[in-house]
Amino acid sequence: MWGILKLAYKLLVNDRSKFAALLVGITFAVFLMIQMTSLFAGVLDRSASTVTNIGAKIWVMDPAVNTVANTIGMPDFVLDAVRSIKGVKFAVPLYSGGALVKLRSGTFQSVTVIGLDDTSLFGRPQLLRGKIDDIYAENAFIGVLDADFNKLEKPDIGTEFELNDHKGVIVGVAEVASSGLFGVPTLYTTYNRAIQYIPSPRFTISYVLVEPKSIADVASIEREVKALGYLALTKEEFIDRISNFYKYQTGLGTNILLMTLISFIVGLSISGQTFYTFILENIEKFGALKAIGAKGSELVYMILFQASFTALTGYGLGVGLCVLLITLAKIRVPDYAAKITYFNLSAAFGMVVIIAVVSSYVGIRRVLRIEPFDIFRG
Repeated sequence: MWGILKLAYKLLVNDRSKFAALLVGITFAVFLMIQMTSLFAGVLDRSASTVTNIGAKIWVMDPAVNTVANTIGMPDFVLDAVRSIKGVKFAVPLYSGGALVKLRSGTFQSVTVIGLDDTSLFGRPQLLRGKIDDIYAENAFIGVLDADFNKLEKPDIGTEFELNDHKGVIVGVAEVASSGLFGVPTLYTTYNRAIQYIPSPRFTISYVLVEPKSIADVASIEREVKALGYLALTKEEFIDRISNFYKYQTGLGTNILLMTLISFIVGLSISGQTFYTFILENIEKFGALKAIGAKGSELVYMILFQASFTALTGYGLGVGLCVLLITLAKIRVPDYAAKITYFNLSAAFGMVVIIAVVSSYVGIRRVLRIEPFDIFRG
């Protein structure tokens, strides 16, 4: 068997032009598939950045909320009612909204303002510079050092700006686990300052953040909140809800899926046609092997080996090329959202396996129909 596979390898690589064409087709198909799905995974990850960064175990919201940026205010009684639910360790309000700030240069910049509970500051970010207690100072805000930080003109502690004719002062610079999706810088402040500085409707509580006493209490808390007419979701459920919104209720998921399928079809067609041409050009050699006693199963193993070797090599090159370009893109464009996950790699690998199977099937059918006397007669 080893001799048969070695012969199959030599037949494959000796025809360098066909071998290169096969590799190029599969490599770029894999590259496009992983690139598209990685971009989608990065977008979904960034879309739930606020949920990830705050880290609350349970989020209470209006049932109409689909994304963390699509906030709908809730009346104050919801906070009191949630605090009275059995199994709730504590519950605090959170403000999340957009605003327009005037920077030192006189330009305006859109920002996302997160208002933390004044008493506990639950969900506060990890500070790199400054002290967290300074958030209680007059006009105090904390900037987030992420990919969009430079849009605030690289503020440092003491930097001033205007927000709806209110003075704002940067008292700290923090880091978070995930940057935002839409290229908008984030500022943290206290809840009361946020609702004071930013025009709001009658209800100002965007979310109620809940810490349960135990995991067993989560289900009962969700039922009690539902009875109030509102929705309680765990952190993971809220992230899934946001992801499903972008997948199924926007054109983003459909467009990415179509591009991935097109990449797969292109790779399949190129590799299938090229591999079939390779078989036709080497049909005499396969016929000669059959004439000297090679079994049909051995010829099948040869073709399977050739298709598998080419597909796996192309897969590795495609993954490497995608990783290289994503790394370079993130160096040059810090807010680039692509993210390679195990799902992306597995999905691309599954499609490559299908490409290898189809290519093998086409070649096997042609080789098994060979009759040795036809080769020698020609």
